[in-house]
Amino acid sequence: MMTTLVALQQPKDISLSEIEAELNKIWLSQGGGKAAPIATRAATFSMVIYAPEECQQLLAGLGFYKGEIDGFNGRRSREAIKEAQKTYKLPITGRLDSETLSKLRSEWAAKLPEDQQFSNLDIRGSDISEAIASQNPCRIIILCPTFGEDTGVTAQVSAYCPIQKKESSLICCEYIALRGTKEALERMGDVVTSLMVPDLPKFVWWKATPNPEQELFRRLSENSNCIIVDSSYFSNPESEFLKMEELIENETYIADLNWHRISAWQELTAATFDPPERRASLGEIDIITLDYEKGNPAQALMFLGWFASRLNWQPQTYTANGGDYDITHIKFIGPNGKEILAELAAIPTADYGEIPGDLVGVRLDSSNPNTDCCTILCSETTGCMRLEAGGSAQSCRTEQVSALSDQKAEYLMAQQLQRWGREVLYEESLAVTTEIIKLR
Repeated sequence: MMTTLVALQQPKDISLSEIEAELNKIWLSQGGGKAAPIATRAATFSMVIYAPEECQQLLAGLGFYKGEIDGFNGRRSREAIKEAQKTYKLPITGRLDSETLSKLRSEWAAKLPEDQQFSNLDIRGSDISEAIASQNPCRIIILCPTFGEDTGVTAQVSAYCPIQKKESSLICCEYIALRGTKEALERMGDVVTSLMVPDLPKFVWWKATPNPEQELFRRLSENSNCIIVDSSYFSNPESEFLKMEELIENETYIADLNWHRISAWQELTAATFDPPERRASLGEIDIITLDYEKGNPAQALMFLGWFASRLNWQPQTYTANGGDYDITHIKFIGPNGKEILAELAAIPTADYGEIPGDLVGVRLDSSNPNTDCCTILCSETTGCMRLEAGGSAQSCRTEQVSALSDQKAEYLMAQQLQRWGREVLYEESLAVTTEIIKLR
């Protein structure tokens, strides 16, 4: 459902020292009256959004992307990625994989300083996501790293109000955008944390890879109730999962939006083994195959970590076999001493969705032909022909997985803000996932 927003104040450029004074002016000017609804400041939570949008900036700086820097992974961004991949003789997928990002960074670094500039309009921080605004945040602070010379940090303030059912009042959000180079924003840790409203829950949406060694990330982690990430856009999920596990061990609460995208797969897997006659066969499973869209194994690794944690499988070996499907084999030992083999396969698909690395199919099977546990789960959009190949598939129970109605990060963020708190199931699953990764 779309939420209509009213701009109480359009974005206004000010100095850093004027931020609080300018925001106070907005509320002092709202006296209400018969002609207009009364606008009041929300008192729900504060959120810091770190929005690097490095991909669009690199593509623009190298001449591939002509649009606005808005952070939206839309058609223009994907076409620009394809053009860059074609120019640099990389696999043409339109997806920002680690190889493409590394090449873009190296090409940018190789340019002369006087050529390292571009004129694309940066509109990050000029509006607020409707899905997030509907949760009535008190204050959102968006950090927008820029390329070029370090000339300090500039500030912009605005206020937005979702239209309420009762027309007599508006509950509004303060919006602060800070722009500067990554180095300049690094120096702003104290300023950013001081802008987070005291005595309210504090969230940090880190739209980049988590880096505990980065001073700004560390400061924000120490001063927030929850760090929110999205592993679907990690350039190296295996390494980033290890960092996330380290943060959790140090009592930092982490929420991964990509974890919620596999909930439909988890729920259907559980449902297929809910009947008593099938529940007993869970212990017979010793073969699990996971197919995912080539480019990002995060969902596949998280699903495997979840399933293994539920059945108490202990990871033993990790073997990367490569090939066209980047086949990886992981061996486990079950509680009864049985050996379990898992296979992860990266499937090249012609029609990629918006989310990198979506699960394509899951097959659960047993080497014991007398047990009734063979189950195949398939994406309703992509299918899983590879898992259904062979005569044995005829005796398997096959189900279609309906993805979430909206998998975009902003929508999942709105849901996350309604249920914040430690997710024990996620943390237990991630712990097994990282055990698997450490075997590499």
